[in-house]
Amino acid sequence: MAYTLNINGESRTVDAAEGTPLLWVLRDDLKLTGTKFGCGIAACGACTVMMNGEPVRSCQQKVETLEGAEITTIEGVSGNIASAVQQAWAELNVVQCGYCQSGQIVQAIGLLTENPKPNADDIDTYMSGNVCRCATYQRIRGAVLRASEIMEA
Repeated sequence: MAYTLNINGESRTVDAAEGTPLLWVLRDDLKLTGTKFGCGIAACGACTVMMNGEPVRSCQQKVETLEGAEITTIEGVSGNIASAVQQAWAELNVVQCGYCQSGQIVQAIGLLTENPKPNADDIDTYMSGNVCRCATYQRIRGAVLRASEIMEA
C-alpha cells in the first residue's frame, strides 16, 4: 500500500506493507541509513528519530500511523540546537564506534529543545533510553553540557 510521509521536510511516497516499522521504511525504501537498527524493541535508542519535534523509536512506529506526521532523521536535523550538538560532539570527540551516535544526537536535540540548561542528572535521565555499547556516557553527558553552553553564547 502507498503511504505519503513527511520526511526531513519533503513529501515522500513509499509502498510498504501495513505494520512495517518506520525504521525499515527509512533504511530500505528511502535509503536514509543514518538511522540504525539496534534491538527492534525500543530498548536501545539506536533508531531514534524526531516525530513532530519529539524523539521516538522508529522501530516502534508503524507506517500506517505516520501520515501527517513530521519525521526528522539524523540526515535532516538542522537549526541552532542541532548545530550546537554536532559541534559539541566533534569538540569532545564523543564517538567511539559510532553505531549509536545518530540516535544519541537526535535524543540530545530533543533534550535541549525541551530543556536548554540541563544538569548532569537531567541528562542522565533523558538519555537513559539510549544505549552505547562503547560506554561513552561521560563524553555524551559532557557534549550535551557543552552544546548547552554553545547555545547560550
